[in-house]
Amino acid sequence: MTGEEVARLLARARDGDQTAWDTLVAAYTNLLWSVARAHRLDTADAGDAVQTAWLRLLENLDRIQEPERIGAWLSTTTRRECLRILRRSGRVVAADDEMLVRLPDTAGPAVDAGLLLEERDAELWRLFEQIPERCRRLLRVLMADPPPAYADVAVALDMPIGSIGPTRARCLERLRGLLEGTALTHDGLSAEGDRP
Repeated sequence: MTGEEVARLLARARDGDQTAWDTLVAAYTNLLWSVARAHRLDTADAGDAVQTAWLRLLENLDRIQEPERIGAWLSTTTRRECLRILRRSGRVVAADDEMLVRLPDTAGPAVDAGLLLEERDAELWRLFEQIPERCRRLLRVLMADPPPAYADVAVALDMPIGSIGPTRARCLERLRGLLEGTALTHDGLSAEGDRP
């Protein structure tokens, strides 16, 4: 979405146009959820952080001077709210497991396909927790659907935009290295074709 399109939507939202507000929410909500999940909040706290970010935008609609940076503004607001929630609770809660990898559908799933997927996912998430926190946050944010713009990621994670791609590559390489040390392969089975 271009800056001009966002400016028009913000102006219409200021005038009470629900469709414009809904369009903004649809365009940026996935990004905000990925920022909240990157802070490892549970579903309720992540929802609170996202909702608070939208509330802050609603309260400041008439003060937005750079509409093309609304994604960055919302990301920063969400990040600050996440940090406030974590400080208030005095704890860090692990995020719900989400699938990192989705396998394509085949002719028909094997009887134990669900169990194998669960085992693979559990192992993948266990290995994911072994990579550095900075990598985990970056990869969680980049997993948003649709993928966020690098400018928004840079603001959300407080990192230079030019380092996002190289850092992502290094993080995935670390995870790949951990995966190669296990029996997991691309199809979720051991190298010998079955699970021990």
